[in-house]
Amino acid sequence: MDKESSSTRFSLSNSGLLPQEEILEVGKKRKKLVIGIPHEDPKLENRLALTPEAVELLVGNGHEVLVEKGAGKNASYSDTDYSEKGGFIVETSEEIFMADVILKVAPLTLNEINLLKGQQLVFSSLHIAKQSEKNIKALVQKKITAIAFENIMDKHDIYPVVRSMSEIAGITSVLVAAEYLSNVRGGKGVMLGGITGITPAEVIILGAGTAAEYATRAALGLGATVKIFDQSIHHLRKIQNNIGRRLHTSVFHPQVLEKTLKSADVVIGAVHLIGKGPHYYITEDMVKGMKKGSVIVDISIDQGGCIETSECRTHNDPVFEKHGVVHYSVSNIPSRVARTASIALSNVFVPILLELGESGGLQAHLKENKGLRKGVYLFNGILTNSFIGEKFGIMSKDIDLLLAAF
Repeated sequence: MDKESSSTRFSLSNSGLLPQEEILEVGKKRKKLVIGIPHEDPKLENRLALTPEAVELLVGNGHEVLVEKGAGKNASYSDTDYSEKGGFIVETSEEIFMADVILKVAPLTLNEINLLKGQQLVFSSLHIAKQSEKNIKALVQKKITAIAFENIMDKHDIYPVVRSMSEIAGITSVLVAAEYLSNVRGGKGVMLGGITGITPAEVIILGAGTAAEYATRAALGLGATVKIFDQSIHHLRKIQNNIGRRLHTSVFHPQVLEKTLKSADVVIGAVHLIGKGPHYYITEDMVKGMKKGSVIVDISIDQGGCIETSECRTHNDPVFEKHGVVHYSVSNIPSRVARTASIALSNVFVPILLELGESGGLQAHLKENKGLRKGVYLFNGILTNSFIGEKFGIMSKDIDLLLAAF
């Protein structure tokens, strides 16, 4: 035995050499997750959070995934697709809501909350505009830790779910507008993009974020004229650079916006309102001055809306007319293309779930991952979202302070 190894394994004492305890590196203990994918209400939601390929990745890493029978139907995935990839198909909602981790796209209903066993982790959208005090209090009572999809941030300080869904919503909003301008949907029979000798339709886009950028790309691709309004010159400059061509841009100014709306055929509301609630950039009086048969698509409606006349609707009843203007204001536009949207959601959630398992559990992972912490609005039944607290008169606490206490 050489001198170096002897000194590492033994210590010198009056009675001679004594063995020392060997110091081993203590690694994180992996945790197996039992993940439940409930059936969504097809009247409200067609997307689901994990595709069969995502399930295969999770099962391959030692996790268990329960899928309620028929959960993937509206995204064109069969039960066999899931079972062949290692998922367990269960017959009832009661079984699904016993899982340790619930992954659902739409916010949980009160009936679903009542099925929870308690002290579980729930990933879902929050939809603050449609959230009820009764549901929040029921989650509190069950000591649930709840994470809102739309508030999760990644290491680049980007909201990955919001970004991917915004890309889809932006493109889809323009396709919806084109549809409702046509005679097929009872519109005034105008084609969004003009042809030789005919002036193209005019599209006004509120906001200059991701949804606005992709709406702009779609509208320009169809041949429409696009005008963009935002409160930030930086955002307007950025969207112009991203599009790669000169655009009509303006900061929000009521008189300028009102004048521009008078000639608009389509208005896309794509303002980022997370955490702010409704903020109306277009008032009802402005809508009254718009052309008859023009179309409004308010993508921001899931955050409260950016157009005063918008109403939160479902895919079963998405459209209404007010002051001669057609309004489309569905809170989950990406649900119209459920399979594409489900793949996009899976791309976000698989890494989160894998990291959650590797870190040994939620508490440890939340301490390490500030982006995921941003999405937490309930921690062990304690409200951590101040906006919800103010809305319903419930005391909220800072998530960072709560985690420091554990």
